[in-house]
Amino acid sequence: MKFLNWFILIAITVVCTSERPHPFRFREQASAQNAPDSSRFSHMMLVQGLDEPTEMAILPNNNVLIVERKGGVRLYDAQSKELKTIAHFNVFSGIEDGLLGVALDPDFKNNNWAYFYYAVGGEKWVNHLARYELRGDQLIQSSKKVLLEVPTQRKYCCHSAGYLTFDSDGLLYLSIGDNTNAEEIEGHNPTDERPGRELSDDQASTANSNDLRGKILRIKPEPDGTYSIPDGNLFPKDGSKGRPEIYVMGCRNPFRVSVDPKTKYVYWGDVGPDTQVPAEEGFLSYDEINQARKPGFFGYPYFLGNNEAFPKYDFATKKEGPPQDPRHPVNNSPHNTGIRELPPAQPAMIWYGKQASRRFPLVGKGGASAMAGPVYYRDQFAGAKYRLPEYYNGKLFIYDWIRRWIMAVTLDENGNYQSMEPFLSHLKLVAPMDIQFNRDGAMYILAYGTNWFAKNTDAGLIRVEYTEGNRNPIADIRVDKRYGATPLKVRLSAADSRDHDPGDKLSYAWQISARNQPSARQSGPELVHTFTKPGVYNVALTVSDQHGGQGSTTVQVKVGNTPPVVQINTTANRSFYWDNQQLDYRITIKDPEDGKIDPARTSVSFNYLPYGNDLAGALSGGSAAGMQHIRGEKLFSGSDCKACHALDKTSIGPSLKAIAARYGNKTGVVDQLAGKIIKGGSGNWGSYQMTAHPDLPLNEAQEMVRYILALNEQQARLPMQGALKLTEHVGKGPEGAYVLVASYKDKGANGIESLSTSEHIVLRNPLLQTEDNDGSNVGVVIATANTGFVSYVRGITNGKFLKFNHIDLTQVTQMTYRVQAQPAGGRIELRLDSPQGPIVSTATVPGQSVKDPKTDWNNVTATVQPTTGFHDLYFVFTNADAGHRELFFIDWLSFGRNASRQ
Repeated sequence: MKFLNWFILIAITVVCTSERPHPFRFREQASAQNAPDSSRFSHMMLVQGLDEPTEMAILPNNNVLIVERKGGVRLYDAQSKELKTIAHFNVFSGIEDGLLGVALDPDFKNNNWAYFYYAVGGEKWVNHLARYELRGDQLIQSSKKVLLEVPTQRKYCCHSAGYLTFDSDGLLYLSIGDNTNAEEIEGHNPTDERPGRELSDDQASTANSNDLRGKILRIKPEPDGTYSIPDGNLFPKDGSKGRPEIYVMGCRNPFRVSVDPKTKYVYWGDVGPDTQVPAEEGFLSYDEINQARKPGFFGYPYFLGNNEAFPKYDFATKKEGPPQDPRHPVNNSPHNTGIRELPPAQPAMIWYGKQASRRFPLVGKGGASAMAGPVYYRDQFAGAKYRLPEYYNGKLFIYDWIRRWIMAVTLDENGNYQSMEPFLSHLKLVAPMDIQFNRDGAMYILAYGTNWFAKNTDAGLIRVEYTEGNRNPIADIRVDKRYGATPLKVRLSAADSRDHDPGDKLSYAWQISARNQPSARQSGPELVHTFTKPGVYNVALTVSDQHGGQGSTTVQVKVGNTPPVVQINTTANRSFYWDNQQLDYRITIKDPEDGKIDPARTSVSFNYLPYGNDLAGALSGGSAAGMQHIRGEKLFSGSDCKACHALDKTSIGPSLKAIAARYGNKTGVVDQLAGKIIKGGSGNWGSYQMTAHPDLPLNEAQEMVRYILALNEQQARLPMQGALKLTEHVGKGPEGAYVLVASYKDKGANGIESLSTSEHIVLRNPLLQTEDNDGSNVGVVIATANTGFVSYVRGITNGKFLKFNHIDLTQVTQMTYRVQAQPAGGRIELRLDSPQGPIVSTATVPGQSVKDPKTDWNNVTATVQPTTGFHDLYFVFTNADAGHRELFFIDWLSFGRNASRQ
């Protein structure tokens, strides 16, 4: 019998606290009250599977030019809905360098000029800002003009930035990261003044007026491929005080930049450090959103946030000295080649650390990568079909790569921060990398994807449209196969597509394309297509209504490699375990491309889990460290840790498998690493400081560590067939489960990556609580003191039923029910697959009057006809003579096998 101890806790202590509303919080909440209906925003995935996209440029014909960090130049053709590779730059793509930025000349319609910023491949440590002609889908290599060469260092990571954008006066802005050693900072800012450590001293780059790194440059490109210095930059044009190209200095990693088209204010997100210096909110590790109304010095490496100052740290003596005065910062580093007395430090407009922010509570907490997008003015999109409503006029859009949000920031009439609110919170973004508005008013979002330094299937181009009046349909593709060998027959359906306007009639247009192959076009809500050649195919669906509204989306189908087929055969029951039972099994694996199955690519494991509640989610994705660590894996997957740590590849931090290999055999390491997850740290891997997670419970951090360490453990490999004794459950709780998992990862074929398939059997306790049913038309589940706090199902009258999904009846010979009969009594019919399905068991519950609700519970047993395989089971309750009277109550039911345990 299931006793619910939590019902005993009737007395509840309520603690009430009152807090004066914070002015920032009040404005953030109030500003969103009149926001437009989110259903008027439709989003479309135009492109998937990009390889580290860094920036985009939207052409006048709605085509989109996309650059990828490893050098790829891609063109999305808006008319044909095809993605083309039109060029590839020879780049150095170590640390964070590569092909970083792209922008079109404001007069692109007439001159076809496109600008690129990239790290030049080869031995020379330089980056180039270069101009090319882009004609149609051809990047004319002979037209190359190098405007600017930026000396860099390639010894240490990190911070390259590299964003390009023009203002309304035709001036080109280029952001450049500090390119300074982010390692070995000893919990402080990188200001190492020791001899030979200039690459670890931001005073040699960011705070150096004669260095272009850690800056935002502003230049005027000239027709001959050179540039001139516009009026109003930070330093004189003659270079007497610093490089005249500099507009903003004192940046760490000014990753994304935008220029207000009316005020000319410059906005950028600056990705902050990970320090152990105490600050107003946690540690002095803020990310910033900055606003430059005029040229200036924005503080780093001496100040962050609201000009909070770093102490002067001596890397030789390990002692802290007094901080600088933001009104009079001085660069006295021996590595400085520029002016000593710097302009006054400017504070950030918005700043937030790893902990929850009191000033800006909506930004959240955890890892961060702040970025600034465009300022929106509605009158600049007059007549545009998809322009945003007046509500967003004058708002600045900011976003965060790791936290995956977009905010609309309201500025007052003087350009001061007033409030922020979530924008498109219903859109599940994956690492937004760039945001721009098209001329037709649509917003384009470039998504980098889940993992750093990797080609991600979820990296792509998203188009967001806002519509007044008639709303655009939402296109959604259902596909039965995403991988397979040729010929591959695939069923495609638009059945999940929808329209928020009642009565709209939808039409469907499909386009299937692959590189170097002609496109196929078809129509209709359903489509069966046979792929006859290997390749990666983009399947685009456009859904239209009768009013001209359209929505589009894209999925990829990869042809040339068949997922392996893994089967676990057994004569035993596949749903339940019983005492004194064995699970016999035989595993078969087939893969047409591999042919002979490689045992090294095969895994067979068997575990007993005391708590099996999370099995469904874990088994759907497979577990890299064994079923016993599914909770830790789930905690890790739901955290921001995965933004910096991939499973088996070095990302911004070490891979999980590398961590497991280093720490796997050390004693006390679970508590050590759990503490590091909570408190943060640096230096062990010579990389970034690890983000602190002060709100993470210790036990959850420990679970995550155990999962990571288990990646280095040699999982016991079982043979391909055998018999397993089911004994570990004896004497333990009913929540446990046995899990047998078999998997195979093939070798890949025809240019398609390796594919994995797994199969599993989960055996659970044969006693099921009735309140855990998968569906019913019974209205009441109750637990009261009258029955001893037993949870049970009541409200059972003639014709009611309970349903349990997908249960194997193989070898089940009887059913037992724990019931409390009411005067009417009745029958329990076990039916297969529907309330009207075949009856395989009938139990009679005689009517009786209840004398003691706590003790008048009885077991009723009925035989089950021999039945094999999985079925949805319906327990139908009948007594046609009872009218509306209750028949009985049911506490639990149990599936018996011969002399089963009850």
